[in-house]
Amino acid sequence: MFKKLFGFGKKKKEEIQEEPVEELEVKETEEDSKNVEDSKEEVKSDLENDEENSEYDSQKEREEVEVLEEDEIESNTTEETKNEEAVSQEILEEQIEAQEEIAEIEEIKAEDIEKAQGIETQEKQDEIEESEDTVKNQIDDEVEEKPKKVSLFDRLKQGLTKAKQGITDRIDEVLKAYTKVDEELLEDLEEVLITADVGVNTTMDIIEKLEDVIRTKKITDPQDVREELKLIIEDILSKDDTKLDVSHSPTIILMVGVNGVGKTTTIGKLAHRYKSEGKKVLLAAGDTFRAAAIDQLEVWANRCNVDIIKHQEGADPGAVIFDAIKASKARGVDVLICDTAGRLHNKSNLMNELGKVFKIVDREYPEAKKEVLLVVDATTGQNAVSQAKSFKEVCDITGLALTKLDGTAKGGVILAVKSEVDVPVKLIGVGEKMEDLQDFDSKSFVDALFS
Repeated sequence: MFKKLFGFGKKKKEEIQEEPVEELEVKETEEDSKNVEDSKEEVKSDLENDEENSEYDSQKEREEVEVLEEDEIESNTTEETKNEEAVSQEILEEQIEAQEEIAEIEEIKAEDIEKAQGIETQEKQDEIEESEDTVKNQIDDEVEEKPKKVSLFDRLKQGLTKAKQGITDRIDEVLKAYTKVDEELLEDLEEVLITADVGVNTTMDIIEKLEDVIRTKKITDPQDVREELKLIIEDILSKDDTKLDVSHSPTIILMVGVNGVGKTTTIGKLAHRYKSEGKKVLLAAGDTFRAAAIDQLEVWANRCNVDIIKHQEGADPGAVIFDAIKASKARGVDVLICDTAGRLHNKSNLMNELGKVFKIVDREYPEAKKEVLLVVDATTGQNAVSQAKSFKEVCDITGLALTKLDGTAKGGVILAVKSEVDVPVKLIGVGEKMEDLQDFDSKSFVDALFS
């Protein structure tokens, strides 16, 4: 057996040795090439496997990344959702709290309103009760004391404050300085009256009457002289009828006077008075020369709600009065109040023109009751007396309207005008209000002056 083996091996060895070297080299080369090819195939296969594995890994990684991203997105979405839900819950809770607060505020406000309404209702009730009490008291006062006259007297007294200081207060000072009645006392009283614009002639007349009374009644107490002086002054002022009568319909009132004495204002106050009494009033703007006089009277007409007849500035005053008379007849007017151009009492041609106006009134309106009021400014003193005398020569003055008595301490001019011109004082102005233009009452005037 071993021989066979060895023999077989030997034969093989011999066979191998017998093969050419070149063949062996070729064979080895082929084998090497094959091995190389096999290696290439293996490498290629490995590369392909690696690529496949790499693609697989990449795909896997991408999938894992996508999964992670989805998970992250889902997680973020969930978190955001939770946050939004939390925020929504907070907002909802805040809204609920706000609504509760609003409800509480509304409830408090309703309670406050209810309380306020209750208070207001109570206040209104108190006001009503107070008003009822006031009205009741006023009615009782009207029945018992007639406060309207008292009120007018109070206004008069207040308006004559300066005049009282210039006349009666100084008279009281003189009387207190003496213990007996003698010539010196009378001389001091005379001085007080003259400086208060009573006028020299009127003052001498008053002192003479006072001396007669002192001798007749044998007065020795200076304080008794005061009462006698008061009676003498009241007698001078009450000699004539001082009532401005407009009871007759129609009545025409002609206002005359120099510029600046208060004619237009006096007309406006009279219009207000008669309109309030239910009379039909018409105004005539006859002062066509003074700038803005027509406009001023028109303002008063509108304020008093009465009609006015006017022409252009610079027109003939007589023509305005003529048209006003025609209008009064056509409209059934109760009181026609005519403003006239302010005349300087020392200008004869202007005063003559005023006379033409009165001729027109006499010719065109004979059926009307005529009042001619001279408006005099009390603050002008003795110049007011000169004006009254000059106007009386041109027209038939029926009365005086003494304005601005509240603005002067020399109220004695009312005595001078009344006694020297012999024309009754019918109206006095003691203030700017409507009620401050009063019908002159000598007793009330003297009482207010000596109170």
